[in-house]
Amino acid sequence: MNHTLPAAASQRPATGASPTFSRRSAMAVLVCWLLVVFDGYDLIVYGTVQSSLIADTTWGLTKATAGTIGSMAFLGMMIGAIFAGRMADSWGRRRTILGCAVVFSVFTILCAFAPNAAVFGGLRLLAGIGLGGLVPSANALVAELVPAKWRSTVATLMMSGVPIGGSIAALVGIPLIPAFGWPAMFLIAVIALVVVVPLGIKYIPETLSSTKPMAAGKEPIGFSSLLRAPYLGVSVLFAVATIATLFAWYGLGTWLPNLMQIAGYNLGSALTFALALNLGAVAGSVITAWAGTRFGPIPTAIAAAAVAAVGLLVLLAGPPVTVVYLALVLAGVGTHGTQCLIIAAVASHYPDHLRGTALGWALGTGRIGAVVAPQVGGLLLAAGLGVNSNFLTFAGAAAAAAMLLAVVGLTIKAKQGATND
Repeated sequence: MNHTLPAAASQRPATGASPTFSRRSAMAVLVCWLLVVFDGYDLIVYGTVQSSLIADTTWGLTKATAGTIGSMAFLGMMIGAIFAGRMADSWGRRRTILGCAVVFSVFTILCAFAPNAAVFGGLRLLAGIGLGGLVPSANALVAELVPAKWRSTVATLMMSGVPIGGSIAALVGIPLIPAFGWPAMFLIAVIALVVVVPLGIKYIPETLSSTKPMAAGKEPIGFSSLLRAPYLGVSVLFAVATIATLFAWYGLGTWLPNLMQIAGYNLGSALTFALALNLGAVAGSVITAWAGTRFGPIPTAIAAAAVAAVGLLVLLAGPPVTVVYLALVLAGVGTHGTQCLIIAAVASHYPDHLRGTALGWALGTGRIGAVVAPQVGGLLLAAGLGVNSNFLTFAGAAAAAAMLLAVVGLTIKAKQGATND
C-alpha cells in the first residue's frame, strides 16, 4: 500500500530526497542516531532511579508524586516536539537538532545536583523540551538525506536509538546506582555534550528543502496547512494513535522497575526486566524496519500494537519468570515498533516542506500520552489497585492504538480511491 497521497506527492520538491547516499550523508545519519541514543537514555534514566529517589532522598516522594515528576520530562517533550518540528521547517534542521541536543544534555547533567524534588522536576521539564525537539527534527533531516525508497526503513532504524539508550540506562544502573548513587546516572549526559554534539557540528548539514523559500503556488509551512484538507483527518488520527502508543511505551518505561520491585524482585532483577523491555524495543526497530518496507508501515504498525497488547495481558496471569521476560520482550517489540512505524508513515505521507511540522505535530500531541501515563501509573498504585492494574491499562492503550491505526489505513485508502476516481 502506498501511504503517500497523490496530492502530497505532487507537491514534493525535487530536493526532498538525495538521489545518492554519500559518505558524508551516512555520517550525518550516524550522528543523528547517536543523539537519539542519548535521547532514549535521558528518557529512561528516570525509571532506573525512581526507587532510589523515593527511598534514598529526603524529598518526601510518594508513588503519586514520583509519577508527577516522571511526567515533567514528557510535558517538556510535548512542548519541544510541537515547536521544534515547526522551527526545523522554518529555521533549518541543523541548528534545531544541535540546539535541542545541547538543551537536553545540559539540563540532564544539572539534575544530578538538584537539591529538592521541585528543582529536579523543573530541570526534567527543561531537559524534556530538548528531548522532544530532537526526534522530529532529526527524522525530518534524515528523510531528506536518504533516497526515497529507503526513507521508511531508515526512519524506523533511527528510532532504534531510543530503546538502545534505554537499555544502556538499565545496564549502567545495575552497577552504578549501588556504587555511586542516583546522581551518577545523570552525569553520563556529559558524553553527549562533549563528544556527540561536536560531531554534529562537523557532520550534520543543512538540507535545502528546509531553508529554501516556498515557490509560488506552494502551500505555506505551518500547522494551518497541516490541519486542513487533504491532511486534517489523517493528521488527527496519527496524533491520537501516537497518544495511545506513547502512553503504553513511556508508562512502561517509567514504572516497570518499580512495578517489578513491588512484585517482589530486587533492584538488580527489576532493572533486568527493564533491559528485556528495551532490548525487545531494539529488536522491534529492526523487525519493523523490514516488515514496514515489505508490508507497509500502517499494516505492520497495527500488528505490532496488537503484539504489545497480548504481551502485556500475559503478565496478568502471573506467569513463570521466563515467560515474564518473553512477554516484556514482546511488549517492547510492539510498543516501540508501533511508534517507529508511525514516524515512518508520517515521514512518507507528507511533502518535504510539511514533514518536520507533521512529525512535530504527531510526536508533540502524542506526548500527551507520555505525560499522563506516569501519573496514571502512580495513581493506580496509590489507590491500592496493584501491579496488574498498570499492565492492564497499558495493554488497553496498545489495543486502542491498533484500532486507531486501522482507521488511519482505511482513511488513506479511501482518499487514494477517491483521487484515482
